[in-house]
Amino acid sequence: EAFSFQIATDDQEETDRYWNAIVRNGGQESACGWCKDKWGVSWQITPCVLTDALAAGGDEAKRAFDAMMGMKKIDIAAIEAARRGAMRRPV
Repeated sequence: EAFSFQIATDDQEETDRYWNAIVRNGGQESACGWCKDKWGVSWQITPCVLTDALAAGGDEAKRAFDAMMGMKKIDIAAIEAARRGAMRRPV
């Protein structure tokens, strides 16, 4: 692929809105917040909470990264739980 887009979102509602608009209109889910629209263009829907967690470094970032790796659409509550060291399965 020559290019892709990233959308930074502020909350789960906004994350869900963009994700669903792409996937439910002929798109495809992928891993780690990535999806493709009906034209084959890749989008990463990335909550700012995830970006902040990864930027924190250390164990907190590793836990957030590990949680993200098991997701398709990013579950903000699961990322926040991972940051704290709590276990929560993504929806």
